[in-house]
Amino acid sequence: MKICSYNVNGIRAAIKKGFIQWLDDEGPDIICLQEIKANQDQIELEIFDNIGYSNNYWFSAQKKGYSGVAILSKHKPKKIQYGTGIEYMDFEGRNLRIDFEKFSVMSLYLPSGTNPQRLNYKFKYMDDFFDYISSLKKSIPNLVICGDYNICHERIDIHDPIRNANVSGFLPKERKWLDNFMNSGFIDSFRHLNPDPHCYSWWSYRANARINNKGWRIDYNLVSRSLKSNIKSSYILNKIHHSDHCPVVVELKFN
Repeated sequence: MKICSYNVNGIRAAIKKGFIQWLDDEGPDIICLQEIKANQDQIELEIFDNIGYSNNYWFSAQKKGYSGVAILSKHKPKKIQYGTGIEYMDFEGRNLRIDFEKFSVMSLYLPSGTNPQRLNYKFKYMDDFFDYISSLKKSIPNLVICGDYNICHERIDIHDPIRNANVSGFLPKERKWLDNFMNSGFIDSFRHLNPDPHCYSWWSYRANARINNKGWRIDYNLVSRSLKSNIKSSYILNKIHHSDHCPVVVELKFN
């Protein structure tokens, strides 16, 4: 089961840059999208049907052209859960989950802390999301949470940990939260198999950051510890350029 997470920074813009051909060639079983910036009626769904993703689910923000998540799957899930049931979280379209017999997959777009007001919002979201997942795990123990967490976990996950020490996305409080979240029962599937530095999933559009690989690893496929033995491979597709992010992949093997 090949599962991909990709912040496309606008699905319509990504499509114009060749996203559909890439998706057809790459062929993940499931792809979780973040920051789709579109409503379902603004997207030509037939283009996904034509390449095998007739099971496509979209959860947009109430504000047009903002945020939003989606999941495209080659396999029909037994249940689709739109949002968390927490109104302020769901207003921005940041959580979508599909359930299968052996596991569930969530597409998550955690807020960024671009200013003091949004940073406070982000911290509230993080706390409420932690509680939500802690409760959810009781009924759904095999969970894969794919998405843009807007947090670098360790120094190895950011190109300049010293200069970015006081920047949202690498604040001690954010990193500690992610550390606690993983310790609550999740595996960073990429780091589980890849200890090397300089592996990033997002680069600023400024100052040739991507060309110089001055990036941040803020996109994760976190896998429940109960699925540890199922992790076959994990990797970052850093040559893919439809967005300022790139896709991150985990492959799970089931008997």
